[in-house]
Amino acid sequence: MKIGILQAGRVPDELLAEHGDYDGIYSKFLAGNGFEFDAYRVVEGVFPDSVNNADGWIITGSKYGAYEDLDWIPPLEMFLRDAYAKAVPIVGICFGHQILAQALGGKVEKFNGGWSVGVQNYALDGFPEDVKLIAWHQDQVTELPADATVTGSSSFCRYAALAYGDRAYSIQPHPEFEAGFVSDLLEARRETLPENIANEAVSSLSSATSSDQVAEHITEFFKRARG
Repeated sequence: MKIGILQAGRVPDELLAEHGDYDGIYSKFLAGNGFEFDAYRVVEGVFPDSVNNADGWIITGSKYGAYEDLDWIPPLEMFLRDAYAKAVPIVGICFGHQILAQALGGKVEKFNGGWSVGVQNYALDGFPEDVKLIAWHQDQVTELPADATVTGSSSFCRYAALAYGDRAYSIQPHPEFEAGFVSDLLEARRETLPENIANEAVSSLSSATSSDQVAEHITEFFKRARG
């Protein structure tokens, strides 16, 4: 099964040698499940020729906002609407969660409650209580698309996971992130965060997460039999 990675962001240059870019991070996250991967840097205007170039699509995180006036945002929304209409399965993570909701009629805004960074607790349908995953966001989905069902939340993020029947699944935190990468990312982008948020995030990284279980959930979603 081929999964197309719609790469909406880039790893900071100073982290590339150690961690690679986001396409490799996502490939590693879903490795061992029989997937092949093709990556498209949509953030640089590189798009697939067709939604049928892959059997499923995953939209990555990004430092950009879904609501920003950027040349590549409208064609990405159009691509997602086309894939959704043709029932090609879609998974969105962080920015991907937000842009999918926006493309399908929801609303994304900069949350007035500030940042959520580091290991956070979530309630996700089908998982044990208090799922721990790494977050890094200020933007949130604030209004749901008509087709969306809420399948996860936290005390900070009301719409932390959404399901769109068997066509799409999205999640606000970053199950693909590992502690070592986030530790280095915190150093690289520390000036963008309030000091207390950055310090709390660093302290949280010693906590184990449920990333493997979420990877299994996403794998099952992609491989689900569809009419």
